[in-house]
Amino acid sequence: MPECEQAVWLAAGLRTPFAAVDGPFANRDSLALSVPVVLAMAPQVNGPIDFAVWGSVVLNLAYANLAREVWLESKLDPHVPTYTTIMQCSTSMVGVFEAAGMLGQKHAQLALVGGVESMSRVQIGLAQNLSVWLRRMFQARSVTQRIGLFRTLRPSDIRIHVPEVKNRVTGRSMGEHTEDMAKDWNIGREEQDELALQGHQRTIAAQDHGFFTDLIVPVDGTSKDHFPRRDTSMEKLAKLKPVFDRSSRGTLTAGNSSPLTDGAASIWVATDEGLNRLPDQLPRARLVGFEMAAVDIFHEGLLMAPVTAIPRLLARHGLKFNDIALWEIHEAFSAQVLCHIKGLEDKDFVRKKAGVEHTFGSFPRERMNPNGGSVALGHPFAATGARILSQAVKELAALPKGSRAIVSICSDGGLGTVALLENSAGLR
Repeated sequence: MPECEQAVWLAAGLRTPFAAVDGPFANRDSLALSVPVVLAMAPQVNGPIDFAVWGSVVLNLAYANLAREVWLESKLDPHVPTYTTIMQCSTSMVGVFEAAGMLGQKHAQLALVGGVESMSRVQIGLAQNLSVWLRRMFQARSVTQRIGLFRTLRPSDIRIHVPEVKNRVTGRSMGEHTEDMAKDWNIGREEQDELALQGHQRTIAAQDHGFFTDLIVPVDGTSKDHFPRRDTSMEKLAKLKPVFDRSSRGTLTAGNSSPLTDGAASIWVATDEGLNRLPDQLPRARLVGFEMAAVDIFHEGLLMAPVTAIPRLLARHGLKFNDIALWEIHEAFSAQVLCHIKGLEDKDFVRKKAGVEHTFGSFPRERMNPNGGSVALGHPFAATGARILSQAVKELAALPKGSRAIVSICSDGGLGTVALLENSAGLR
């Protein structure tokens, strides 16, 4: 994977609070949820925004190019190119990588990148045959044609399509696949709950200290993420029943899994020139490099791709685990994170899957997700990349100059994206 040939910077963006399905944002679709974020980002710029990238995993039939609709709805300069991208949970992170590759041209110095998910407004569709039949019915020009079409409609065609959070090829959910991973890597229920509890505790502490205040745009009277639980405990987590494997071997529960979430998030991607258009006080970090990887979802674990990507990225830069001051690892599930850690520490697994020798040492768990992760914060699929990168940029900016961060996201389909960041703000 090529490195950034020029200096590319990420500057912390803004996001909505993350909220539960059918909660405070139940009446906002992906467009309406995105606009407040974009409207809050635009005034930060002293000069032009050269282009914008936006994404959503669960698509709306009304928007062929959601990014353009968000831009126009926000009444920003219509001459700015805007396009939509998608890579499941890595959507807004891969949008950052795309933007990084486009910067440096004459009119490409600053990009606004983000993503959104409105799980409350997921559309139920018609089965394919019924959809085709209705289209032909509308096109019919006579009563005779319509009667003829009625005769072709079969009872089996009269079905609706309800979107599910499942992999199309396997027909199984990410939670079901992660149960398999937990069994393969011998990840127990107790350690999953411990990680989930730690995430809630760290997120609550971050809220109390105001860490998220300048990262969040209040929307509809909501100014805080809804999921962090101040009253949770190991005892309460232990009482929850498994939801993906209901047998005695199931370990994934609602307490150690990320919840279905409504939310939108954004981030700035810039060259040196573009960075100079942003406020000096905005946290920023240099995007040193990135890696994308894919695994065989039938045999290698649906969410294990970052374990291939991270060693490759570190090896390319001659880095060990302890050279990374901050690890932000997306938590689709606590079990998935723990599988990643075990995989990263397994020399044979790294050699076989990543194709590099394991010279990285032990994984420093104490440096991971210091202000909480997706289990406690929520996970609006396409927004998570911008959320986790902005959070990492702010965290990294508070560390000594030269400190590095790894930011990792696993995605449905056996995909993964990883970014290497550096606090080089004083070096530019």
